[in-house]
Amino acid sequence: MMAGLFDGTSLERPVTCSTCERALADCQCPKNAKGEVVLPKDQPIRIRREKRRGKFVTVIAGFDPAASDMRGILARLKSACAAGGTINNDTIEIQGDQRDRLLKLIQELGYSAKLAGG
Repeated sequence: MMAGLFDGTSLERPVTCSTCERALADCQCPKNAKGEVVLPKDQPIRIRREKRRGKFVTVIAGFDPAASDMRGILARLKSACAAGGTINNDTIEIQGDQRDRLLKLIQELGYSAKLAGG
């Protein structure tokens, strides 16, 4: 366990998260694999369209897999688009050309997202 501020004195305080200002044991901020706080706005998300076997697939890349609930995001996006989808190599894939709709949904979740490709 990490020692607190002014440890061993009458002014002792627990170490707090710089983002939410809660004690580190109570912090619920999303963290990457190194334990650093990675907020959704700090993850550069790119949304592109690919054509596979004659059909379009919308690919969303840039999520930090440790700091993001990719399964929860996938479920939400599939439901909103009424389409199938999957997680593949740290990207989310949604069936069909859904780029504009997904851009709006991802931005509503607090991520910094842009369209990529043509």
